Amino acid sequence: MDRRTFLTAAGTGAAALSLGAVAAPPAGAAAQPVRGSHAPLLLRWFRDTYRSIEAMTTDFGLAVDKIDVSGPGTPVQSRQTSPTNIGCGLWSAVAAAGLGVIDDDTMRRRLEHTVRAVEKLERHHGFWLNWYDAHDGSVLTEWPGTGDPVRPFLSSVDNAWLITGLRIAADASPALRPRVARILATADWSYYYTPYDPADPVAGPGQLRGGFWPDTEEPTGHHYGALNTEPRMASYLGIADGSLPADHYWHLLRTMLPEHEQEQHPQGSHVAMDGVRVWQGHYTHRGRKIVPSWGGSMFEALMVPLFVPEAEWSPRSWGLTHRRYVRSQIEHGMEEAGYGYWGFSPADIPEGGYQEYGVDAIGMQVDGYASNTDRTYTKDGEPLPPASAFTNGVVTPHASFLALPYAPDEAIANLRALDRDFGAYHAGYGFRDSVNVGTGRVSDYLLALDQGMIAAALAQAIRPGLLQRPFRTGGFQSKVRPLLAKERFSI
Repeated sequence: MDRRTFLTAAGTGAAALSLGAVAAPPAGAAAQPVRGSHAPLLLRWFRDTYRSIEAMTTDFGLAVDKIDVSGPGTPVQSRQTSPTNIGCGLWSAVAAAGLGVIDDDTMRRRLEHTVRAVEKLERHHGFWLNWYDAHDGSVLTEWPGTGDPVRPFLSSVDNAWLITGLRIAADASPALRPRVARILATADWSYYYTPYDPADPVAGPGQLRGGFWPDTEEPTGHHYGALNTEPRMASYLGIADGSLPADHYWHLLRTMLPEHEQEQHPQGSHVAMDGVRVWQGHYTHRGRKIVPSWGGSMFEALMVPLFVPEAEWSPRSWGLTHRRYVRSQIEHGMEEAGYGYWGFSPADIPEGGYQEYGVDAIGMQVDGYASNTDRTYTKDGEPLPPASAFTNGVVTPHASFLALPYAPDEAIANLRALDRDFGAYHAGYGFRDSVNVGTGRVSDYLLALDQGMIAAALAQAIRPGLLQRPFRTGGFQSKVRPLLAKERFSI
């Protein structure tokens, strides 16, 4: 699956940091700012990461999908961008001002420039299409460089990240609030929602569609059913603004039901939550009970809590599974596959292309996201393949940054090792997108999505809560937080 299809297909199917003593906080504890010797390093990493976001931003005001840093001169921008990429550019500018990398006037000018560009983009049903030309805002109907046809698509998850960025921008720049409010006034999440039908929960699952093709108003054949995946940001946004019912949260799957084919036969039980019968299932990986994601990748589980304080609001459920998820990723890279490095999440293939990487055992999808380009899978109940079977393992730095609140020592050590052993750090633009730890091949690209996650994760580590303010008030406080407080994973 390449990047063009990943952003609209991920999840298809079954439907803080305290470094004063370099120790992780208890599950759910409020994040603390970085102290001690690591703070200057993380700030340097942020400065260079933000410089890459600046290099990605076109004169029109939008962050492109990626830049090529293989040449000696100025990075080469792609033509395409997506709503997610644009959102990354917005929140990265706010983070840069909050950390003192740019001043407030510069932040406001950059936010206004991007918001002005967003206002010009073609929309349908209040939402944005999947691909635009970042240099003039036109809708892409042919893929740059190949001429392959691109059918415009309204992705629910992609739109969630642009709306996240717009909300952060409006919070940081009061002058933008009326304009952002007008932009978002018609973005009604019920457009993607299929109401729950107890008589036919397959046709009416109470979940969000992956999206729609606006030329025919045809929806995707799948819904986003798994709870622990990044589309839950769209669910939170819709519940918070009242366009989705609160019980939508309980209709999402902790695991698939025991009778359904999936990566592992789940354990757990049915419980009643706000009148909804919920299967509180879990997997067990290396002796730890965990709520799986769809494919086993890091960004599915840990991109959302960059913004929504899940671990704080749900310490014994979300907080616990997040920490165990990170531990599973670390042990897969260091012990199961024997790479000597860890951190698996969709990324650029160093040799070219794009692939979804993860830890197969902690995703629901049978033969889901492997940790290597050669796709070595594990099967529950069978012996683990030997480490020699995991050829061409691909580690992406953004996964380590997502792990910072849960395993700070190991995350920083892993990133330093990727730089030391492979030259994965580009002095001036931050970490390159990925490394083949078998061959030593390092990606020539930096991707806006992954740099945006790194920027947000560093902002959270250095100045906790900086990007979370819009998601701690209003409907998030009154509607989303009570749901998370009630959550009782069977782990």
